[in-house]
Amino acid sequence: MATKKANKKAAKKAVKKVVRKTAKKATKKTVKKAAKKTVKKSAAKKAPAKKAAKKSAKKATKKAARRYSRSSGKDVEREMKAMKQGKLTSGRSGKKVTSRKQAIAIGLSEARKEGKRVPPSPNR
Repeated sequence: MATKKANKKAAKKAVKKVVRKTAKKATKKTVKKAAKKTVKKSAAKKAPAKKAAKKSAKKATKKAARRYSRSSGKDVEREMKAMKQGKLTSGRSGKKVTSRKQAIAIGLSEARKEGKRVPPSPNR
C-alpha cells in the first residue's frame, strides 16, 4: 500500500518535471512515458537496500567472538573499584590514579600479563 503511494508521488513529480522542461509543448503521451521511467528507476534503486538489510540480518545471527575475555573484564572492574576507593596507584611513581582511562589501561595490562584474551595494546 505504501509503495503504491510512493510510486504515485514519484509519477506526479516526474510529470511536473517534464511539464516544466518542455513547457507548453509536452503532450500527454510524453508525460506518461517520463512518469513510467522514473517510477521504474525508483523501484530499482530500492531493491538493493533490501538485500543489504538481509545481509546485515545474517551477520547479526552469526555468533561473534568476544574480543576481551570475561575474566579480563573482571580485572578491569576490580581496578576501577580500587581507583574509586583511592587505593589504585600507578607503576613506577606510585602516585594515585584519578583517570578512568588509566585505571582501565592498568586492568588490561594486568590481564595481558596473566595471559588472558585481550587485544594487543595500540602502543606496541
